[in-house]
Amino acid sequence: MRFLVRERLLGIGDDYWIEDEHGEKAFLVDGKAMRLRDTFELKDTQGRVLVDIRQKMFALRDTMVIERDDRPLATVRRKRLSLLRNHYRVPLADGGTELDVSGRIVDREFRIEHDGDLLAVVSRRWLHIRETYGIDVVREDADPALLIAVAVCVIHLAERERED
Repeated sequence: MRFLVRERLLGIGDDYWIEDEHGEKAFLVDGKAMRLRDTFELKDTQGRVLVDIRQKMFALRDTMVIERDDRPLATVRRKRLSLLRNHYRVPLADGGTELDVSGRIVDREFRIEHDGDLLAVVSRRWLHIRETYGIDVVREDADPALLIAVAVCVIHLAERERED
């Protein structure tokens, strides 16, 4: 499954649609303005909230929490920083599963993996439209809403780190 994200200059309060490979609206990223912490909702086309994304308060380093039905689903935080690539660690709430996100996050060129198995690729390479990137969910059994939420989190955290 391939999704297309047309960014506006992302900031809290910005809303944007994610389209499927046929150009149909699939998900809405709804940024919530005027909150104490950064907050987004990922909604389906009927406006139902699929996941909530919130900045974790009182964390030693920037951390975001992804929740489904008011229950924690995953936590996203920077793992380590190297000269060319960013690495983010995403432990899932099940306690045993951890996703690894690595690549050039700010450039929208990164991969989401689990135990070395590729789940999704985020890239601008196959698109020639400015401020647009694709999310290619390569595993049929993967949860697209979770992977899109992870991508939204790591991009938001990387942009905030770059601004600081």
